[in-house]
Amino acid sequence: MEHLIELKDIYKIYHMGEETVHALDGVSLTIDRGEFVAIVGQSGSGKSTAMNIIGCLDVPTSGTYHLGGIDVSTMEDDQQAEIRNKMLGFIFQQYNLIPKLNVLENVELPLLYAGVSAEERHQRAIRSLERVGLADKQKNLPSQLSGGQQQRVSIARALAGNPSVILADEPTGALDSRTGREVLAFLQKLNGEGDTVVLITHDNSIAVKAKRIVRLQDGKIIYDGDSQDPQAVVQPEEGNDGDAGDGFTALLTGEVEA
Repeated sequence: MEHLIELKDIYKIYHMGEETVHALDGVSLTIDRGEFVAIVGQSGSGKSTAMNIIGCLDVPTSGTYHLGGIDVSTMEDDQQAEIRNKMLGFIFQQYNLIPKLNVLENVELPLLYAGVSAEERHQRAIRSLERVGLADKQKNLPSQLSGGQQQRVSIARALAGNPSVILADEPTGALDSRTGREVLAFLQKLNGEGDTVVLITHDNSIAVKAKRIVRLQDGKIIYDGDSQDPQAVVQPEEGNDGDAGDGFTALLTGEVEA
């Protein structure tokens, strides 16, 4: 069976002066359609580097990455941008909504850059807002919404592109605990409707909301299995290297038009 996501023997190596950092050190991982997977680890674990590669924001030093059967591990930037727009939907910690655009316009924006016609953009944006329960807020500005509502708008924006994978980077990081639980419950609902969700987090209490946990430490996978297994939440000692890929959100911010 063809896996939706397949990382095979992935290394990401950074040279920092005389020091060589293995942000990812021989990682192999497969994710199938319809899964809800949390990639979890402390700072320096390699989780953000893994997310950058899965999100077609970076390429590995060596190894291969197939997304939907396509080898994206050696693609140029413009090719990766095309794959990102076509197959991936991103949800960010800080929402990344445009303040001067209303809710509907924010959801339509990636479709505009992807060349989708005005009528189809409108229809797809409305359907996405209906899925997150915010169709009645389509004319509101982001500043007129609560934090939880803004995050649901960002989820609608991700859904509008009909992505193969929803990538959620610390999606509850800017929310209070109650609102954060609501957003996680919403991601679980989307997964229940068939969407593939990959969640990146440092927080065990968030990771266990996924069905499967992949735990990274020092660039290696130290656990991959059921989120309800007691071993899934064993907390490793925090790495010392600093995660060379921690710029996931920074890398993508402003790249919607790519």
